[in-house]
Amino acid sequence: MSMSHLYGTDGADGVEMESFEVSDWDLQNEFNPHRQRHRQTKEEATYGVWAERDSDEERPSFGGKRSRDYSAPVSFVSAGLRKAAAEELSDEDSEEDEKPAKQEEIPKEFVPKKLKTGGNFKPSQKGFVGGTKSFVDFGSWERHTKGIGQKLLQKMGYVPGRGLGKNAQGIINPIEAKQRKGKGAVGAYGSERTPQSLQDFPVVDSEEEAEEEFQKELSQWRKDPNGGKKKPKYSYKTVEELKAKGRINKKLAAPQKELSQVKVIDMTGREQKVYYSYSQISHKHNIPDDSPQQPLGKDSKPQGFALPELEHNLQLLIDITEQEIIQNDRQLQYERDMVINLSHEIQKMSEVLSHEEKAISNLSKVLDMVEECERRMQPGCENPLTLDECAKIFETLQDKYYEEYRMSDRVDLAVAIVFPLMKDYFKNWDPLKDCSYGTEIIAKWKSLLENDQLLSHSGQDLSTDAFHRLMWEIWMPYVRNIVARWQPRNCGSMVDFLDSWVNVVPVWILDNILDQLIFPKLQKEVESWNPLTDTVPIHSWIHPWLPLMQARLEPLYSPIRNKLANALQKWHPSDSSAKLILQPWKDVFTPGSWEAFMVKNIVPKLGMCLNELIINPHQQHMDAFYWVMDWEGMISVSSLVGLLEKHFFPKWLQVLCSWLSNSPNYEEITKWYLGWKSMFSDQVLAHPSIKDKFNEALDIMNRAVSSSVGGYMQPGARENIAYLTHTERRKDFQYEAMQERREAENMAQRGIGMAASSVPMNFKDLIQTKAEEHNIVFMPVIGKRHEGKQLYTFGRIVIYIDRGVVFVQGEKTWVPTSLQSLIDMAK
Repeated sequence: MSMSHLYGTDGADGVEMESFEVSDWDLQNEFNPHRQRHRQTKEEATYGVWAERDSDEERPSFGGKRSRDYSAPVSFVSAGLRKAAAEELSDEDSEEDEKPAKQEEIPKEFVPKKLKTGGNFKPSQKGFVGGTKSFVDFGSWERHTKGIGQKLLQKMGYVPGRGLGKNAQGIINPIEAKQRKGKGAVGAYGSERTPQSLQDFPVVDSEEEAEEEFQKELSQWRKDPNGGKKKPKYSYKTVEELKAKGRINKKLAAPQKELSQVKVIDMTGREQKVYYSYSQISHKHNIPDDSPQQPLGKDSKPQGFALPELEHNLQLLIDITEQEIIQNDRQLQYERDMVINLSHEIQKMSEVLSHEEKAISNLSKVLDMVEECERRMQPGCENPLTLDECAKIFETLQDKYYEEYRMSDRVDLAVAIVFPLMKDYFKNWDPLKDCSYGTEIIAKWKSLLENDQLLSHSGQDLSTDAFHRLMWEIWMPYVRNIVARWQPRNCGSMVDFLDSWVNVVPVWILDNILDQLIFPKLQKEVESWNPLTDTVPIHSWIHPWLPLMQARLEPLYSPIRNKLANALQKWHPSDSSAKLILQPWKDVFTPGSWEAFMVKNIVPKLGMCLNELIINPHQQHMDAFYWVMDWEGMISVSSLVGLLEKHFFPKWLQVLCSWLSNSPNYEEITKWYLGWKSMFSDQVLAHPSIKDKFNEALDIMNRAVSSSVGGYMQPGARENIAYLTHTERRKDFQYEAMQERREAENMAQRGIGMAASSVPMNFKDLIQTKAEEHNIVFMPVIGKRHEGKQLYTFGRIVIYIDRGVVFVQGEKTWVPTSLQSLIDMAK
C-alpha cells in the first residue's frame, strides 16, 4: 500500500516525502458520510505504517493502483482487434479519474459488491477476438481461474457439447459477432445474422415486410413536400359498436325508459354541465383522443374558426342519437325475449290443456261407469249388480284411471255401491260353521279400498278409510252376534274363525274383538270353573287362545293358580291326576310364578311322602320314592335336591352305617349302593350335593373295610370297595371334564360370534343375541306398552327394557332382573 497522497514521492530515488498540504481528495471526502472506509488488517494493527501491503490491495481512495472489476461484462471491439497498449492505458487513466466521483455520489449501502475472482486473469483481455469458436473452447479461460462457473454448470446437470435447459434446447456455441463493412447503423449493410443464428433460429423475415416497415418509419421523419397541415382524421362509430357499448354499460337498476331520459346537472366543476343520462357521467373524465390545447404563445397563431356553442350543440345531438340507438336496441332485445317467453308459455299451456282434456275424458268415463253401477243397483233392474262384478269395475278404475281413482272420494262411493252388496253377501253367514266364508272377496276389496297413506295397525278415522268402515259397519255386527251366543269351553270353532280372518281384518278391529268380546267371556268362565268338580280340564279351552291373545291372558293366570292351590290342599302324592292338570301350565306360567306355586303347594306334600318312606335293605317298598321322583320335571332340581337332603339321605346313610357294623356281605352292599344310585337321573346325580352324599357313603364303606383289620373280613371285600370307589370317582371326573369341554366350546362359539359382528350392539340387541344362542323366542308384543315402553315376550316371560335394565312381570308389579336370571327363568 502506498502513502503517496500524504508524503509525495521523489522521482529520482523513490523516497517518500511527507506533505502537509490539503489535497483535493481531503476536501472531497471530509464531509462525505458515505466515503469508503478502510478496514484495518491484523498486520496493519501490529506493524502500523511499516506493515507491508500487496499492490493488489491498494484502496482507490488513496490514489494507489485500482483493482480490476472482474464482474464487469466482457466488451468487444470491432473486427476483433485489440487496442494498442497506449490507448488502453489512457482509457484506464480516464476511468480512474471518473470512478471516485461517481462512487462518492452513490450511498455505500447501494454500491454493488464486486465479484471476487481468483487466478491471474489479465484485465486487458476484454473478450473473444472475433471469429467463431466451437464448444470445445467454451470456457477455456477458466484454466486461469478457479473454474467455479464450469463446476456449477456441471453440478446442475450441464453436459459439455449440449445446450442448456431441461431438454437441452439452448444454443451450443456462444453468440458470434459479425463485423460490419463500414460505420453505418444496424442493418445498413443487409442482414447481420450469422450462420450460427440461422442454424439455431431458422426464422426468416419477409424482405418485403421489412422494407415496407422501414419505409413507413422513414416517412415519419421526412418533411411534408406540400408544406401544408396534416389533414384531420375522423373516427366513425357504427351502429353495432354503439349496441355493444350499450350492452356492456347496461348497469342501470331502474327501468331503462326512465333512466335513459333523466336530466343530470353536474356542478362539481367550475362550470355547470348538463347530462341527459347517467351513462354520460361515467365518460366525463375520459381522456380525449387529441392532445389538450396548448396555451397561446407569442409566436402561436389563434384559431381561425372556433364555435364552442355549435360544437356543444352538435355533441349534444350526437349523444342523444347514441342514447336513442342504444335504447332502441334494448327495446328490440326485450321484445325478442318476450317473444321467446311467450312461445314457451304457449307450449306449457298447450301441454296443460292436453292434460286437462285427457283428465276430463277420463273423469267422464269414470262417471259413466259409476252411473251404470247405480242404474244396475235399482230394485227393478233386469241385470242387477253382483259383488264380483262390482269388484271388477273397481279394479278397472284402479288400473286404467289410477289418478282419478285415488283423487276421488272412495268412502262415499263404496258406501253407496259396495256396502249394500256386502250386506246382501253376508246375510245368511254363520261364522262358526263356515269360518273362511268371504275371506277371498274381502281380501280383494281390501286392496281396492284401503287407504295406503294411513296406518292400519291402530284405530282409524272411519271417514277416511272405506275398507275399515266396511269391516266395522258390515262385518263386525255378525261377529258380535256370534260371540254373544258362543260358549267359551267350545273354543275350537271360534279360534279357527279368527285364525282364518287374522290376515284380512284390520289389526285394531281384531284387538277390539279379543279385548272386548273374547276376553270377558273367558274371564267369566274362569271365575265359574271348579277344578274339583269340572271334568273338562281348564287348559283344554284356555291354551288354544295363546297364539292369538298371548299376554292378554295373563290376568286369568292368577285366579287359575288360586283355584288350583285350593284344590291341592287335601291332595296326596299318590294321586297322579294333579300332575296331569298342572303339567300343561308349566310352559304358560312364568318361571318365577311356577316355582313359587310348586314350592308352596307341591314340595311340602312330597316332603311328607319322603318322611313316610322306610328304608329296609331286606324288604324295600319303593312306591313313595316313585311318587316323589315322578315330579322331577315339574319342580326344579334345587327343590328336589333339598327334599332328598332333608328327608331321604339322612335315613339312607344311617341304614348303611348300621348295616356295615354287623359283619355284612359287601357284595350285597355294593349292589344296594349301585341300585339306589341308578334310581336317580343324571341331572340329579350331577348336582354337587348329591355327589357329596354318595361320596360320603363310599367313604363310610372304605372306613368300614379298613377298620376291621383284626376281625373276620370277607375275601376280596376291600378290593371290591376300593374298585367301586375308584370307578365312581373316575365317572365323576369324566363327567366334569365333559362339562368343562362343553362350556369351553360354547365360549369359543360366543367369541367367534362376537368377533364376526363388528357392529356395536345396544342392550336390546344383546338380549336378542342371547335369545338366539339359547333358542329362546324374543319378539315384541304388538300394541302393548307399559309406561310408554314396548313389551316383549322372552320365551314365556313378558318383559320390557328401560335404560339398560330388564323388568320381568311378576304377581303384582314389574321386577328388575339380570340377563342370566332371565335366561334361566325362560328355560
